[in-house]
Amino acid sequence: MQPAILVSSTLDEETARAEIYGLLAALYYAAPTPALWENLRAAVTEAPAAGALLEASWGEVVGCARAMSAAEVADEYDALFGGVGKPAVYLYGSHYLSGFLNEKPLAALRGDLAALGLDRGDEMSETEDHYAYVCEVMRYLIAGEDVAVANLTRQREFFTRHLQPWALSMCEAISAQPKARFYKSLAGFTQTFSQVEAQGFDMLA
Repeated sequence: MQPAILVSSTLDEETARAEIYGLLAALYYAAPTPALWENLRAAVTEAPAAGALLEASWGEVVGCARAMSAAEVADEYDALFGGVGKPAVYLYGSHYLSGFLNEKPLAALRGDLAALGLDRGDEMSETEDHYAYVCEVMRYLIAGEDVAVANLTRQREFFTRHLQPWALSMCEAISAQPKARFYKSLAGFTQTFSQVEAQGFDMLA
């Protein structure tokens, strides 16, 4: 899976946004699979349109991927987000919003997910406030077929309540880690993409 906005000019903006959220979900949920890693290393870095806001940060992600092996990035993922006990960096919204895991922000998120008719699948081992999970929800709200749920109003509400308030803090925490190399570049891309999303939703207000 690749951010289509940087790969093809034939896909519409909404499809591109959905694919970027899907890619972020995959990369933050676990170390990339060999197939995903090879796709990332082969990804186009030049945007279809000159001056694209994501081009520079996306180029850093791909460049870093090309300079590292799948084993190296897997070790980095474990060093940053895995291990026994407290990880170097948390990927959970509750941590950044309340200072603790499984707190009120998670309960509020679960309430909004229930209102959307969504719940955590059995295959998902993390709580719903994991960054990968909220990215998957955004992908659904963009690309889902039920227009009563998958629409710009729902996207804006969910983004401003459950992603925007803490995504920057997570990216800064990743970037501050000396062990972060690929994920530092990904955090930079994530931050830029989040800012583009926020600006777009502000225009709808």
